[in-house]
Amino acid sequence: MFDRALFLTLIVVLLFCEAENSLLSNIAESTRQWMDDITKLPIVQQVSKVSGDVMSQTTDVLTKLPLAVARSLDLDEIKFPMFISDSNVVELTDQIINEFNVGLDNKDITLNMNDLVTKYGYPIERHQVTTKDGYVLSMYRIPNNGSVVFLMHGLLGSSDDFVVAGPESGLAYLLSTEGYDVWMGNSRGNKHSRQHLILDPSQSAFWDFSWHEIGCYDLPAMIDYVLQATKTNKLKYVGHSQGTTSFFVMASEKPEYNSKISLMVALSPVAFMTHVKSPLVKLLAPGTPLAHSMMQSLGVSEVLPHNLASRILRRVLCGIGPMAEIICSNLIFLFIGFDFGQLNVTNLPVLYSHIPSGASVKQFAHYGQGVVSGDFRKFDYGDVKNLDLYGSNVPPSYNLENIIAPVSIFYSEADWFTDPRDVHKLYRRLGNVIELYKVPYDHFSHLDFIIAKDFKTLIYSRLRKLLRDV
Repeated sequence: MFDRALFLTLIVVLLFCEAENSLLSNIAESTRQWMDDITKLPIVQQVSKVSGDVMSQTTDVLTKLPLAVARSLDLDEIKFPMFISDSNVVELTDQIINEFNVGLDNKDITLNMNDLVTKYGYPIERHQVTTKDGYVLSMYRIPNNGSVVFLMHGLLGSSDDFVVAGPESGLAYLLSTEGYDVWMGNSRGNKHSRQHLILDPSQSAFWDFSWHEIGCYDLPAMIDYVLQATKTNKLKYVGHSQGTTSFFVMASEKPEYNSKISLMVALSPVAFMTHVKSPLVKLLAPGTPLAHSMMQSLGVSEVLPHNLASRILRRVLCGIGPMAEIICSNLIFLFIGFDFGQLNVTNLPVLYSHIPSGASVKQFAHYGQGVVSGDFRKFDYGDVKNLDLYGSNVPPSYNLENIIAPVSIFYSEADWFTDPRDVHKLYRRLGNVIELYKVPYDHFSHLDFIIAKDFKTLIYSRLRKLLRDV
């Protein structure tokens, strides 16, 4: 049991390590037989012939290790979803590859946030605010005369998330066209917010935060700044994924901020994660405590997705070939899945040039703790430090009953990160949910909430009405 847990931990550590060193080579060599078993079953090879049976065989090989670890922790039996689902079977592989190659010529790939928004004829401003604990955060604004809408990105995301889909379906553009004064936040540690009054990103202390600190420090600082700059006392908040998690932290830990929110829209809310479907999250979650401790010892604090370990995992989950390169070359898709039906393949090169945007290892660890505990609670530091910080061996749960701002929840059936059962648990705990909207599309994925081809029809039409009526 210990050997298996240690192996899992090493995989987690190496996934986030920047250096492609001899240690990784040794581990790869020692686990050659396990890797050989897996790579004989490439998911994307001859993708037009992909079937549930092939994926089932791959899943069986993949899950032997995490299942053993999970069972030792008394977790329910893990069943991995298919990475290539029925909706993702591609008969015209060449067409998909051609569409991706066409997208490689898109000039948006080389543009930063300012240049991207300016290119499409929208004004843009950059603002900075300093949190109470010294982080310097950047926000972007597309100014207008309407009411204020604040957009907050998810894990590994940034303000870019709301413009990368282009003017036809990028949420920030759509809202600006409607006349809203659009502000986009950036949490500490992402590519736009890598400054601190004292600390440097090269120091591990800079990365000693999870989404708890984002909720307790970042969001309050940004919201107060926006309200002061716009001379208003309330704003509308739209969060995606971690942007909802951090909001729930803020509104429960600092309930005075409920009065500053006229509406909170939760796109794929993440709080309870008992039924998370993501294979990688389930693979890594049981080893979270040991992995986090080891990474701290090694000085690994920032998620650095582009390394040899991530390429090994990509091959494990996706196989080899051009389709694997297209879909699995970005860490995001390995964690949250994808849906070909709503995936704009031509725009993927642009998406890849803006996402991922950086995060701390502790953010991932905190989510992993939630998968194991089944609760939405503060960071677990272990019995000794918990007792010192919280006065209890067990971290306290967030008091969701403190959240009285009106909340609208958008969710989907096929979301790997946000299972409907966990959404309904959250719904029952929140006291002022004004709408529970299930996206009417069976295979809608976690990232579809911001980049879907039919975003205007499936998400924005409903969101537009909500914003107008409040």
